Amino acid sequence: MADKTAPSAIDDILAEHSGLEMQLSDPALHNNPGEARRVGKRFAELAPIMSTYTKLQAARDDLAAAQELAADDASFAAEVPNLEQQVSELEQTLTDLLAPRDPHDADDVVLEVKSGEGGEESALFASDLARMYIRYAERHGWKVEVLDANVSDLGGYKEATLSIKRREHWGMAGGGADGAGEHSRDGVWSRLKFEGGVHRVQRVPVTESQGRIHTSAAGVLIYPEPDEVEQVQIDESDLRVDVYRSSGKGGQGVNTTDSAVRLTHLPTGIVVTCQNERSQLQNKIRAMQVLAARLQALAEEQADAEAAAGRASQIRTVDRSERIRTYNFPENRITDHRIGFKAHNLDSVLGGDLDALLDALGEADRAARLAAE
Repeated sequence: MADKTAPSAIDDILAEHSGLEMQLSDPALHNNPGEARRVGKRFAELAPIMSTYTKLQAARDDLAAAQELAADDASFAAEVPNLEQQVSELEQTLTDLLAPRDPHDADDVVLEVKSGEGGEESALFASDLARMYIRYAERHGWKVEVLDANVSDLGGYKEATLSIKRREHWGMAGGGADGAGEHSRDGVWSRLKFEGGVHRVQRVPVTESQGRIHTSAAGVLIYPEPDEVEQVQIDESDLRVDVYRSSGKGGQGVNTTDSAVRLTHLPTGIVVTCQNERSQLQNKIRAMQVLAARLQALAEEQADAEAAAGRASQIRTVDRSERIRTYNFPENRITDHRIGFKAHNLDSVLGGDLDALLDALGEADRAARLAAE
């Protein structure tokens, strides 16, 4: 039987996995938390490949034994078709796992939701989207921090910034005890990276007295968060730092000191605010992390645009003005316009049940990657 997996690729993975295993067993590694995180993170990334490869090798051995004994024992002959199918399925799974991947798939993310045209209704929809992502994260055992939120008069979000992270300690081989479901091994970026763009809602707003359906929209920005701020060089002279008093819902003061921080990156005009930490220093550190993530994403988008101008499918949407999804409340329908996905379970999706949609987006991306090989 022909081996459908790439020998050189799997050999490289086996060698890398062995090297990482040796590093993780070295006590000296724990004296360098940054390196320990990097090594543990990569080890966790390789875990599904190693698991599939081990199963494939066992299935191939079982198949070879069954084929050898089939001539003398009919019971072994009966096992051959099932084992052939098992081997074929595992080979396909391994091929998919070895396909080119987004280098940020294991990363945590910063996600921003911004209201658009539509006033209060758009702000209320933006808060619905933020709540949807928070509930999805909770389903998967991820940690969510609301770094900043500008609340409208009716309790919606004019804008909000969320940090979403996997909880497990990357330095522990295997990891993932906190994760839930079959996607627990995935990084946050690998699941949510397709959410950036304009989300449109069709429903009767709470401010509508005539019962008419309105259409409004909110925007979602999402980018991988670097492990360390040092990955992105930020010149302090390029920053304007403003401090002000943190505020809660409706503008009520929640802090009697000027602890909230607003950073403006003068060369790009990017503005980041953070007010949910306990001190001005903590808010500045967190805002710097968010700014670093945004600058890294901006640089990569510009590089992608230059290197792949005209490519039909972009992992990260450069033109965010394009509508990607519609949430139709009267029909309880959600439609993703990029892949033609439709489902009539909008209430469940807004409650955090996003896996079917995200699986479809991921599968379309994998198919495009394999086709581009």
